Amino acid sequence: MPLRTLDRPPELAGVVEPEPNAAVPAALKNGHTASADPRAGEDSAPSGASAPRASAVTVEQAIGAQIREQRKKLDITSAELAATAKISPGMISKIENGQISSSLSTLTALASALNVPIAALFAGYDDQRDCSFVKAGQGDLVDRRGTKSGHIYQLLGHSVGSDMVVEPFLITLTEESTAYSAFRHAGVELIYMLSGSVGYRHADKVYELQPGDTLFFDASAQHGPEELISVPMTYLSIIVYPKE
Repeated sequence: MPLRTLDRPPELAGVVEPEPNAAVPAALKNGHTASADPRAGEDSAPSGASAPRASAVTVEQAIGAQIREQRKKLDITSAELAATAKISPGMISKIENGQISSSLSTLTALASALNVPIAALFAGYDDQRDCSFVKAGQGDLVDRRGTKSGHIYQLLGHSVGSDMVVEPFLITLTEESTAYSAFRHAGVELIYMLSGSVGYRHADKVYELQPGDTLFFDASAQHGPEELISVPMTYLSIIVYPKE
């Protein structure tokens, strides 16, 4: 079975490389990885993942994002908004990109031009992060293209307010299910096999997945369970694609 190689060894994920002139801790000189100091603050602790640390949104960036969003809802250009609010187009661009701090009179003019209360321009400044919690066995059953083939989809969560859509499903196939390997959609997908066994197609290859196996792929290619080797089977499917 072909394996996807990683750019960085897993054992080095989350290890921060020192600056060229920075002192190297003795533990690292001896070939050991230093453990995080439990007394250290949250910002100094390594995440263990290669994803960049989430940065705080400034009030200027939050206001700018809201102005851009409201403008697009009205389907008007930045030049049209500038003319209505009696502000220069260059100023609108800087405000939307969070590059300057706007005066109260400027925000009032923009809110009036956008036909929204001025408080709406601060809506994005809440320091909130999406979180979805689903108790065992309580995921919503949803209809998908594979439902007609007897595939049972249980939605385990959802994302809100992001540029990306994340759909985690627990998929079950039983004796009544039939194979279907003609799925194609935008984004990427991860399959993690929990029970049973399946011959899972992606493009021109078929992978035999058993409990504990993972398949990660570009979902724009044809894919799906082509051979139901051992049923009932369950696997986790996580689909990620850009929000339109």
